[in-house]
Amino acid sequence: MARLDSLDLLSRKILQGKLQGERRSKRRGHSVEFADHRPYVVGDDLRFVDWNVYGRLEQLFLKLFLEEQDLTVHLLVDVSASMGVGEPAKGLFAKRLAAALGYVSLANNNRLTISLFSDGIRTQLPNMRGRNYLSQMAEALLGTECDGLSDFDKACRDMSAGRIGSGVTIAISDFFFKQGYENALRRLIGARYDLYVVQVLSPQEISPELAGDLRLLDIEDADAAEITVSSALIKYYKRNLAAYCEELKNFCTNRGAVYVQANSADSIETLVLNYLRRIQLLR
Repeated sequence: MARLDSLDLLSRKILQGKLQGERRSKRRGHSVEFADHRPYVVGDDLRFVDWNVYGRLEQLFLKLFLEEQDLTVHLLVDVSASMGVGEPAKGLFAKRLAAALGYVSLANNNRLTISLFSDGIRTQLPNMRGRNYLSQMAEALLGTECDGLSDFDKACRDMSAGRIGSGVTIAISDFFFKQGYENALRRLIGARYDLYVVQVLSPQEISPELAGDLRLLDIEDADAAEITVSSALIKYYKRNLAAYCEELKNFCTNRGAVYVQANSADSIETLVLNYLRRIQLLR
């Protein structure tokens, strides 16, 4: 927590918050940090006239300042049954990442909404602001089990309908959706929002250690498949997985979103303190 206290979330765009916050934007307003001058026009507030300039030039100029704004942060976290698998479990990794990003948001007085979804949004903590909400955030993350079917499109539809203002949206999931992710992600992409997509995979999914005749069951809908695992099949699986992840990455990149892949066995500290700072989600 001490290391997280030194961080803040960034937006790649000039975003206007609803309340004055602790964030300096490139939008000129009425904060305390001087930015520039512009000529006075009739109707301007005389309190912002630079009388020192008038004394030298005998012309009226207004002082412009950098405006301080809050940032709205939306975390969309997958808690469907597929996130409960893996060693370490993908769901635990996703919750820890959400907790870290949520902590940074609340510690910096950003406006934070956390939505936990499976078959649509199951739990939502809307419009939190300030450290007083830390315990409520922790209880929601710890108290939500990973189970149920996943309906990513429904979750994104519900979330996008409730978004207010502008900000950063971070979607955390394994992105293994039978109905696809394309239509759902399109709902989260817009001129007013920076979108970050974090795909969490388990070590067993990245490099499975399976052999022989197996009957595989889908953990969410119990769909079954009987296979004979060979080294050739494992290679084929790895190529397909790599291609799927590359397609997701390209889909995001081509639409201005940022794609991040994480291994549930990775260190949260390394991801947050190093990688997310490198891609300028955090500073």
